[in-house]
Amino acid sequence: MSLKGKIEIAGTTDVGSVRDHNEDAISTETSLGLAILADGMGGHRGGEVASAITVSTIYDTLCEKLKDLTNGGTDEKTGYSVESMTVHDAIELANTNVFESSNENSQYRGMGTTVVVVLFYDNRFTVAHVGDSRLYRIRDGVLEQVTRDHSLMQELIDRGFYTPEQARKSLNKNLVTRAIGIEENVHIDIQEDIAQINDIYLLCSDGLSDMVEDDLIHETIKRNTDNLEKAAAELVAEANRHGGKDNISVILARPIKSFPAKNSLFSRFFDLFS
Repeated sequence: MSLKGKIEIAGTTDVGSVRDHNEDAISTETSLGLAILADGMGGHRGGEVASAITVSTIYDTLCEKLKDLTNGGTDEKTGYSVESMTVHDAIELANTNVFESSNENSQYRGMGTTVVVVLFYDNRFTVAHVGDSRLYRIRDGVLEQVTRDHSLMQELIDRGFYTPEQARKSLNKNLVTRAIGIEENVHIDIQEDIAQINDIYLLCSDGLSDMVEDDLIHETIKRNTDNLEKAAAELVAEANRHGGKDNISVILARPIKSFPAKNSLFSRFFDLFS
């Protein structure tokens, strides 16, 4: 089922004001309701390679696998939707590809990347992520962070050593505890939720979230709510105005029409109670 005309997606990536090359990578496919963002790390442009491998692997795999899926099914082993497990498997493959490429090429040894993937289907969405690239959602005028960072700083916040405000000023806030390609296996966090018309979803690298406070992110999107491309460009501009110390990548997505899967038990249940 094509989601063209039912979801709008806009994305952009920028080198920032300090770095000399861009190690972020993004990809979107409106017809699939798909958005992918990766923030690479590693010397000698290894991060650039890792993020490119990750995004292209996930994009190519999902473009191939999703077209043959019957929407509305559930994976018996995990209880997740088959769409979620397809995203999970695509990220696992990306991890294998980056890990093997790192081992085979000494100049890229130790390279890795964060990743966040969002897939819309059957009036809901799946988000899967590794690292500290984030998904936010604006619903009913409220901005919330959907993903939880896989970072040392987040663990210290959880244990009460830092407040979120103190964490923003710490020099250690970018130390991730999980990344694609660093180890042979990777643990991927998956969440599923209902998608509502006119929700706005923001995928971003830490080049945005480290430079721009959540309140200003929210205000910037609200000012440009009728034009997601302009909103994305303004978010990048704000990050650069606040220092632009890292590469900056953003993707904005908004459901504009209902998109139930044919004969989906979930959608029939949702329609009953909505």
